[in-house]
Amino acid sequence: MNILELSEQEIFRRNSMEQLRQLGIEPYPAAEYVTNAYSKEIKDSFRDDAERRSVCVAGRIMSRRIMGKASFMELQDAEGRIQIYITRDDICPGEDKTLYATVFKKLLDIGDYVGIKGFVFRTQMGEISIHAEELAILAKSLRPLPVVKMKDGVAYDGFNDPEQRYRQRYVDMIVNEGVRDIFVKRTKIFNAMRAFFNERGYLEVDTPVLQSIPGGAAARPFITHHNALDIDLYLRIANELYLKRLIVGGFDGVYEFSRNFRNEGMDRTHNPEFTVMEIYVAYKDYLWMMDFTEQLLEKICLDVHGTTKVMFAGKEIDFKAPYKRVTMMDAIKENTGVDIAGMDESGLRDVCRQLGVEQDGTMGKGKLIDAIFGKKCEANYVQPTFITDYPVEMSPLTKKHRGNPCLTERFELMICGKEVANAYSELNDPVDQRIRFEEQLRLSEKGDDEAMFIDQDFLRALEYGMPPTSGMGIGMDRLAMFLTGQESIQEVLFFPQMRPEKPAKQEAPESSENVIKE
Repeated sequence: MNILELSEQEIFRRNSMEQLRQLGIEPYPAAEYVTNAYSKEIKDSFRDDAERRSVCVAGRIMSRRIMGKASFMELQDAEGRIQIYITRDDICPGEDKTLYATVFKKLLDIGDYVGIKGFVFRTQMGEISIHAEELAILAKSLRPLPVVKMKDGVAYDGFNDPEQRYRQRYVDMIVNEGVRDIFVKRTKIFNAMRAFFNERGYLEVDTPVLQSIPGGAAARPFITHHNALDIDLYLRIANELYLKRLIVGGFDGVYEFSRNFRNEGMDRTHNPEFTVMEIYVAYKDYLWMMDFTEQLLEKICLDVHGTTKVMFAGKEIDFKAPYKRVTMMDAIKENTGVDIAGMDESGLRDVCRQLGVEQDGTMGKGKLIDAIFGKKCEANYVQPTFITDYPVEMSPLTKKHRGNPCLTERFELMICGKEVANAYSELNDPVDQRIRFEEQLRLSEKGDDEAMFIDQDFLRALEYGMPPTSGMGIGMDRLAMFLTGQESIQEVLFFPQMRPEKPAKQEAPESSENVIKE
C-alpha cells in the first residue's frame, strides 16, 4: 500500500508496530496462546464469597482509560466483553517498567488483540473484572475501528450504513452488538434441523454443484465453462433431480443442505447465491410431509428460542402446529372474488387485466396463475399457512392430484407473505414426466427463460422405478430471517452479493481516542 494513501491513524499504528519490534516484541507472535475462560462465563459464575479464581483470556481491546500507574480497558472475546484492571507494578514487577510505560500506554491501540492472565474480582463500582498480572500482545490492528460517539444521549458516527456493513462484515461483527448472535442462531437452526432428520434415520448427502443440465426448479441459471472438458456447465439451481436419483438407487430418506445459484434479481428476500435444504422420503406423500414440516419447524423454534413464538416485522409469528391449510384455487377466490378453476390461458389473461396483474406473451397458464396469487394473495398469509393443490401447469415435477387430474399434490408454506417451503408428492411416472418436460420445452421456445430443460438421464433413472416419494425444500436463509427477526436477507448472510467497489482513495473511519489522564 502506498504510504500516501494511509490516514494519520494508519501511519501512527504502523510506526507503533515497528517500535514494538525494535523493543523485541513481535506484534504477530506464532506461538499458541492457551486460554481457559470467556467473558460471559466468568461474569455468570462469579461469586463474591468464592475462592479467588485465576483465569487466562484473550480478545480485542475495545476501550481504554489510562490513569497514571493504574488503567482500565474493555476486552471483547467471542462471548462478550469484560473489564480488565491493569497496574504498572503488577505487569512490571521488576525495575523495568517499559512494558507499561511504553508498550501499554503508547504502543497499544483500540482494536489490538491481547492476552491477559490474572484473577477475577469485583471493583468498588460493582463491576466484575479481571485484575491483570500478565499481558501479551497477540496481534496489532493497523486500521482504527469506527467508534460511536454520544452527545446529549444521541449516538453519532456509528457503523450503520448497510452497504458498509455488508462489505465489511468483519467490522460489523466487531462494533455492532447483536450481529454475531444472529449468525450463532442461524447455525443453531441448521444443527436443530440436521438433528431432527438424523434421529429419524435419514442420510445427509452431497450432490453436484456443476451440472450439465440445470434441473429441479424453474429459474435462470449461471453458466460457466470447464476448460479441461471444453464444455459449458451450469451452477445448480436445485438439487432435486439428483436426490431423487438416490431414492431410485435404494435410499429411503436423503437430505442435503444445498448451495444454489440463480441468475435473477436481488432484493430484501433474494440473493443470487442461497442455501436450501431438500429432503426426500420414500413411501410418503405430501399430506405426510405437511405434518412432518409442522413438527420440524415447531421443534427448531423451541430449540433456538425456547418458545414457538417469534417477533417479525412487528408481528408475533407462532410456529406451533397445526398450521392452516388452504388450496390455491380457494386462496385466489377468497382474496380476489374470482374463481379461476378450469380457466384457459385466454381467460386467465383477462383476469390478470381485470385485477391489474402484470403479464407478457411468454407466460403460460402456470405463470399467469402464479402471478395472480403472488400479486393478490401472498401478502395476506402472515401466520404459517400451507397453500395446497397447485395447477398441473405450475408443477412439472409433481404427481397429479388423486382427486382432480387438473391439480397436483403440492404445497408451499407461506409465512408473512413469503414462501419458506415447497413440497410435492413426487412424480414417479416416467411417461408423464417426459410429457411434462416436453411442455416445459414448448414454454422455453415461447420465450420463457425459466422453463425447465429435459433431463434425459433423470428420465432414464425414473424408468428403472422410483417408489412413491415425498420431497420438500426449505429456504434456509428465509427461515433464518423469520427465526432471528431480520427483515432483510442480507442480515442473515455473512457476505451477501454486492456490486464491486469503485476504486477510490480509502478513507479510514474515525477512531476513538485513548483517554489519558496522567
